[in-house]
Formats: sequence, C-alpha cells, structure tokens
Amino acid sequence: MASHFKSLQQLKIEYCDTDFALYESERTGLRVIIVRQEGPKTYGHFAVATEIHDDSGSPHTLEHLVFMGSKNYRYKGFLDQLATRAFSDTNAWTDVDATVYTLDSVGWDGFLTLLPVYLDHILIPTLTDAGCYTEVHHIAPDGNDAGVVYSEMQATQNTQSSLIDTHASRLQYSKSNGYRYETGGLMDSLRSLTAERIREFHREMYQPKNLCLVLTGEEIDHKRILSVLDKFEDGILEHVPRLDEPFHRPWVKTGKSDALKESITDTVEFPDEDETTGEIEISYFGPDYDDDIQGTAMMIFLSYICGSSIALLENVLVETEQLASMVEYSVYTRPNALIQFCIASVNTDIIEKVKHRFFEVLEEAASKPIDMQYLTKCLKRYKRQVKFFAEISAKIFSESFIYDHLFGNRDGSELRKLTNLDDFDTLEKWSGDDWLAFFKRWFIEAKHVTVIGKPSKALSEKIEKDDKARVHDRKEKLGGQGLKELERRLKEAQEENDRKIPKELLKSFPAPSANSVHFIQTETALAGLARPSNSGLKNKAQEAVDKDADLPNLFLHFEHISTNFVSIGVILCTHAIPQELRPLLSVYIMNFFTTPIKEAGGRRIEYEEIVEKLEEDTVSYDCGSGASLDNSEVVRISFQIEPDKYETAIKWIKTMMHDSIFDVTRLMASTTKLISTIVEEKRSGSDMAHAVTNFTHTTRDSTSRSANTLIKSKYLIHVLKKLQDSPDEAIADFEKVREALMQPSNMRVFVTADLVSGAIAKPVSAWKLLVGESHREAQLKPLDSSKSTLSPAAETPGDLAYVVPIPAIDSSFAVIACRGPDSYDHPKLAALAVAQGYLDAIEGPLWVAVRGTGLAYGTGFSRNVDKGILQYSIYRSPNAATAFSASRKVVQDLANGIVPIDDLALEGAKSSVVVSFANEQPTKLGAATISFVYQVIKDLPKDWAQAFMEKVQEVGPEDVKQALKDIILPVFEPKSSNLIVTCARVMEEKLTKSFEEQGFKPEVKKLSEFQDDYGLGDLDEGGVLDLEDDEVEEEEDEGEEDDE
Repeated sequence: MASHFKSLQQLKIEYCDTDFALYESERTGLRVIIVRQEGPKTYGHFAVATEIHDDSGSPHTLEHLVFMGSKNYRYKGFLDQLATRAFSDTNAWTDVDATVYTLDSVGWDGFLTLLPVYLDHILIPTLTDAGCYTEVHHIAPDGNDAGVVYSEMQATQNTQSSLIDTHASRLQYSKSNGYRYETGGLMDSLRSLTAERIREFHREMYQPKNLCLVLTGEEIDHKRILSVLDKFEDGILEHVPRLDEPFHRPWVKTGKSDALKESITDTVEFPDEDETTGEIEISYFGPDYDDDIQGTAMMIFLSYICGSSIALLENVLVETEQLASMVEYSVYTRPNALIQFCIASVNTDIIEKVKHRFFEVLEEAASKPIDMQYLTKCLKRYKRQVKFFAEISAKIFSESFIYDHLFGNRDGSELRKLTNLDDFDTLEKWSGDDWLAFFKRWFIEAKHVTVIGKPSKALSEKIEKDDKARVHDRKEKLGGQGLKELERRLKEAQEENDRKIPKELLKSFPAPSANSVHFIQTETALAGLARPSNSGLKNKAQEAVDKDADLPNLFLHFEHISTNFVSIGVILCTHAIPQELRPLLSVYIMNFFTTPIKEAGGRRIEYEEIVEKLEEDTVSYDCGSGASLDNSEVVRISFQIEPDKYETAIKWIKTMMHDSIFDVTRLMASTTKLISTIVEEKRSGSDMAHAVTNFTHTTRDSTSRSANTLIKSKYLIHVLKKLQDSPDEAIADFEKVREALMQPSNMRVFVTADLVSGAIAKPVSAWKLLVGESHREAQLKPLDSSKSTLSPAAETPGDLAYVVPIPAIDSSFAVIACRGPDSYDHPKLAALAVAQGYLDAIEGPLWVAVRGTGLAYGTGFSRNVDKGILQYSIYRSPNAATAFSASRKVVQDLANGIVPIDDLALEGAKSSVVVSFANEQPTKLGAATISFVYQVIKDLPKDWAQAFMEKVQEVGPEDVKQALKDIILPVFEPKSSNLIVTCARVMEEKLTKSFEEQGFKPEVKKLSEFQDDYGLGDLDEGGVLDLEDDEVEEEEDEGEEDDE
C-alpha cells in the first residue's frame, strides 16, 4: 500500500557526507525530515511551533505534562521506562517560539519502537487535573508553593540574566508579539494557571500540521519509518483536527516584529548583596529569516567586531581598557533576527560610562574604512568552521530544520540553501564600502534597546520579605483545616498519577539486543615513544605512518578516520610544576595564545598579530584543562586545522610553547579577567558545592584544585599585586611554570586525521619542528594521576561534613562522597554501573522518591574509578536533608531485599550503560578521542568498552543488591562518607539539625574559609578585591530544558 506521505525535497549537502529528505502527510500535514549521518545513535527532534501572548507558562507546562501519559498509554512514566529498556533517552525544552521533544537512541530498533508511543504522548496526552496539580503548581501541606514547573521557575525568575532578558523583551517587542513574553511562566501566572487553559493551548498548537519530526542517523530506512507513521496516523485521525480546518500558523501569520521607533535605555535591578558589579545587555533587530546573504554577512561581521580578543569590542573594552570581563554576542533566529551583546562583570560605579563607551567604539570604527584584510580572514574562517562542525556534530542540522519548520515555506524550498556555501562566494565579492554600509545599517543607524542590570541588596531583602508574608497570609487564610484539605488533595493526585504500570504492557514492546549496537571504528597508529617494540599494529593507518621517518624522542598517537580536517592535541603533565606556583596555571593557560612572541631574529610580534595569524591558519585552537579527556590534572593544547596546515600548526605549537614573551601588561589583563569572573562563579550553589568538595578532597599537588574558584579568589589577588609591585619576580615564576611543562618527555601528542589518503605527507617527521633532530630516545614521564593528589579526607571518608550558607541562593545542594572501585578490573565494577543505572533511571526509584515528590529537582550518582571515589549529588532542593533521607531509604530497601529488584528495570539499567558508552562517541571524532582516552589516558585496551558491556549483560539481581550494599550504601552512612551542603542562609540551622539527626556532625562554614594562598602569606591590608561569600548572589542556569 502506498504511503500517505509525499516527498517534497530530496537533497545532498555538498560540503559534507550528509543528505536529507522532507516528507509531508497528505492526511494530517505532519512533516518528517530524515537526515543521513554516520554514527551509532539515532536522534529525533520533534518540534511544535508555539506562540502565546501571556506569561502563563502554558508552553512550558506541556513540555512536562506530555510525559504524564497519553490516550493509549495512560501511565505516568511509561514512555520513559520503555525508553530506558530500548537504549534510549527522552528529553524536551521550551523556547519562546517552539517546544522541542527529543529522542536519542543507540541504534535504530529502539528508536522505531518508541517513535509512535512518543508521538501518542505529544499529540493526544492525558492532561489530567491530577497531573496539572502536581507538575505545574500546588500548595504544599506547609503552605509553600510547589510543583515541578513552579519550582523550576522559582529558581530562575529572579536571577540576574532572567530579569535583564525579560525586561529587554518587554522593551523590544510590542504587546501583540509573542517574543515579548516569558513562555516558561512567571510565578504569579503559574499560581493561577488552570488545567483547562493548558488543554486549550494544546488543542490550539499541538496539531500534526504544526509538528515536524527531524530524524538523524545512519540506519534510517525511509520506507519503514513512513510505514510506521502511516500506521500511527490511522489511530489518531479521529482525535486531531482535520487538515483542512482553519489554522493560524504561529509566527508566520503573526509576521515580523515592529521596528523600534527610538532607541531605549532602561535599568533593571536584580537581587544581590554584592552591589559592586552589574551587566549591560544591548539588543538590535537583525536580518529577516529568509534573507540568506544578510544573515550570513551578520555572522561574519559579528566575528569581525566581537569574535576574539583582537576583535573591535573585545579588544577595546576588555583587553585594553579592562572595563569588563567579557563582551559576547548572541544571535536569535526569528522572523527578523535578534542580535544581543552582553557586557559582563562591569563595575557599577562606571556602568553608565561603559555603556556610552560601547557605542563610541562602534561609531569610531564606522568613521573609518573597514579592515578588509581581517574581515576576509573572518569570512574564510567562519566558512571553515561551518564545514568542520557539519562533519563533527551529529545534530548540527537539526536546529536549521526546526527554524525552517517555524518560519520557512511549507514546501521546504528554502532548505536548499543548506546544501551549499554559495553565500560565502557572494560575500567574498563585497567591497569595503559594502561592508561599511552593512555596519551602518544594522548598528550605527539602527535603533536599539539597552538594559543595564544593577544588583540590589534592598531588592533581595524585599523578595524574601514578600515571599514570607505571602505564605504567612495564605496559611492564616487557609487555617489548619484548609491545609489538611490541600494535603488530602495532593495525596489523591499523587496516587492517581502514580498508578502502577502493568508489566505486560512494557513486555509487549520487545527490547532490542545489545548486539544490534554498532560503534564507529577507528584505526590506531603509533610512532616514537608511543610505539613499543612489540606493538604488532597492522593496518593501513600504521602502514602510512611507518612510511615516514620515526621520531624516537616524542610520544605520537594517531587515530585514522575519514575526515577533511586534522585535530591535534598535545597533552602536558603538570606534576613538575612547583607546588607554590601551581595556581599560576590558570593565568598561564588564559595567556597562552594572547601574548607577544619573539622571532628567531629577535623581532617582537605583538599578540594582536599573533591571534590574527592563528585565526587565519586554523578552524579553532585552545589551551585548557584535560578534563575533556577524563584527566583534569593535565593541560591540553588543541588545534583543528585543514590538512595543508598540519606543519603550520606544529610550528604554532613550538612558537607558543617556547618563543612567547611574558609581558606584564598582558599577564595583568589575563589575571584581571579571571578575578572579575569569580563573583559570578560564586553565585552558583551547585558549582560551589562541587568546588568545596574538590577543595577538601585534594591536596596542593592537584592541578584541578589549583584552578578551583576558591583558590583563585585569594591567590590571583597575590599574583596581580606581584605583577604590579615586583614584575621581574612574577615573570620569573611564569618562566618556572613553562620550564616545568615544555619538555618532550612531558608531552603526549594525539592526532586524528585521514592518514591513508596521503593528505598529510609527513605525519611523524613534521614533529621535528617541535623537538628537533635528536635520535636519542627520551624517558617518558608518567601521566599525572588524580589518585595521587587525594587528601586524607578523600582517602578515608567519614570525618568531614560542612554546611556552607550562601546568602542569596534560595535552595540547597549537596555532594556526598565515599570510597568506590579504584580499578577498571574491579570485580564489582559492572554490577556498580548497572546499580547506578537502576537508581538513576528516569521514573526509576530515586526519581519517584525524590523528584516525583518535589524533594529535589534532580539527583544522581557519579563514579570516578581513577580516584576511587563514588559521589551522590542532590541538585536544587528545598531541603537537601529530606532528599538525602528519602534517597537513603530507597537504597536501603533495595539492598536489604525489602523492595525486590524489578526485572524490567534491571534490563533498562543495562541498556543505560550501553547508552552511556554511545554518548561518549556519537561521531567519528568522538570515537577517535575515546580510543585515545582508553589506550593512553587510562591505559586500557582499545576494545575495553565492548568487553565491559559484555560483563554488564551478565549482571543479575543479586549482583546489583551486593553492589548496593557494599559500594553504594556507604555513601549514605556518616561513618564512611563526606558531606558538603550549600544552601540559603535561612536553611542553615534547619539543615544542620536535620543532618545531625541522621548521624553527621556538620560544621557551618563560610565560603571564604575555603581558601588557600599556597604559602604566599596574607595579603596586605586594603587588598585588591574583597570576595567574601556573603556578597554573592545565586544565578543558576535558567534554561527551561526539562532534565528528563
């Protein structure tokens, strides 16, 4: 039987190995885009265009309520439990103009099983009164406001960025424009939002003709997927609007935003007890969605004026005049784009001056000719980056397809612009006058909205006072009987929501086999110190490497993949750095590429010229921590380049390692930037809980500890003062750091490239540019070990418990740590991985006991085998002690057999382990990186993951119970675990008492007590910066993505 889905577009992307097809249902208007891209995972993005002209939060509430059950699967958590068994993850996010539901599956079979079930939830959800009551908003038995959506917005509504963004939107857009409103929901609106209003919004927006499915993967069978969708449509036709029924297409029918009649400047306050630094946000309207040339030109020009340390705005305001820590831009794709600049960490005493300086800098630049040489370099680099990210990102095109669904023609004709890079060819022909006219049109002559965000201690106190008064008045009004009635209603709603899912229903969907999962294969080749005499590697990549002359004094590890680019990483051990100088690494790393150099002839080249040449020669470059390689104790220098720049990149590595000049002015600029970000970093309760954990669990020999915000807050003040008062001594310190790092015996080089094609003529011998012609084999130093830097408290947990109040945060966070397996050969490691998957599963035991009851927004276990540490984290909780107690009971009951191990949940836990490995290597570059991490960083066989997954499949219920009892339960025992809690000041006493009742002996400590000057001594009175913890305000991530 022929499909009801007609083909609208079949297109091939010219600049990468990807093609896609667009189909549309002739019965419902449902649109499907299928994208072929290599990788072990299949991705689904299901986008519903949503437009609303109020702050009710209806779009956001549906993002949550969809997962509560559907017409054909009327059980909360059914979709997620099914996904867990099918090697899949579900999630969703709400933006201003769309709600996007995601399905990530390892392989194809699980995805195909879940797709119709997921769509059933999206298009015909239950949307019960009980679900709306618990998930959106209700009044808890103690009189406080509760509900998953409400709690999420409560934690973000009054943060600095949210208040500034909301105020800017009110000024930028008219009342008839949906971009004016907070689609996440403002708290006062959520308190009055009804279930019927949510159902009405669903009927209006959640129609098949307003839904687009973007499916990305390697194995997608078009005929099969369309057959599944045809069958799905057969079952929903009577429940959804007919295709010919009138429909107001969101955003397209609304049209573009009205132009601003005049520029507007306004100030908004945000709650913070530290009133020293604020933020400036400046917004412009940009090109129309369908104006491809102007849109591409905008991205290039923004890079030209704000894309790096030498770009106009960043260079003047941050690097030279040091008026802010950062100037960054954002582009929001809309019917006509929104361009925003954020000037961060601005001293409030000069914030008006900085605002004026921003516009002065632009106007001064517009009065001069465009630097066409640099702009052309920006254009070519942006083009390289587009091609590179098209190759390395498994989901890079999904966003473009979603925007086309929101704003493009229904026939998909505008998708053709994605298939080529012709816009760049057109723009290469633009003259300096063309670019200057562009500059003046969009930024000099255009009207704009400027919002100055200023911290206010008084506002912080007012919000707290008003909230207390509102809850007090409510409790007085309700009385004891009224509160009991609300408690009864909540209990009934929870019982209705938590009806047990019949096992037969779950079993009716067969779980895919782990054997169906296929990972991307790479070829390893070794040279120099990386190649033992008996390596025995025999493959085409090794043959290509062996054709080149060997280099005995450098460690060279190659991974061959099919690619048009080369990725280089140089890993540097840090253990030779003197302990007292280790915190200098933060400054050294930030300064690494933004410093002058001295050429062989003695000529000094300033950093601006260096950065410009680096940008010309690379796709990207970076110097930072090795955390992305699972070893935060090492430093990683990385380059992404085209093959013909291979030797050029090696020359750059040598130059920046050995020929850079430690310039006092540049070092002071880097140090000042780092210092200026500390206050903002201390505004995160979650980050500070982990920072205190790191501080207390590692010694001064740890590089990760030396980069900790808590260390930087004191040590960097010393560094800045030393640069001011004793610059020669300060520079000598940096020379010692460089000398300790930059030795061939301290380096491991990792190259990912197409080695077989011959694109790189000299993969090995080119590195003589770095290490010379020496034929003497160097003695390779061992990699830094995180295990060797553990503190006594981490080696023997059980005596450490701190409650750290942070005055302005409104929630609590906890990190609890105990000992765990410290070897990848540990006999219980596979059972532990399965036990973690069992506990952490969406709609699993901890989800139901903690998130499901509103005790915390999230919880989760993490294991670090290299350290031998197991951690349990509680995120954004109204009472971390209660969340901890509920979590402990779950684990105790499972470990002791009071609650049996469910066989289907166990199957899902094993599936989650497979998913975790696939998540590590979704692309060719990811697979190459993991191969290096396993073989070099962790000293494991290349196929270790495959062998481990086989062990996982053998884990049984008793193995899980034993792992729970022997490894996980100790994290909940005070005698064997360490506890770090960060919380609002008002929670301090209650949390301390609650944890004492559970056996801990918590000490209350200020954040300022966790500092270390590494032996430099106390700062002179009247120091550079006062960073007491009672002067910072919480600013958690305010994204509205549901942590499904």
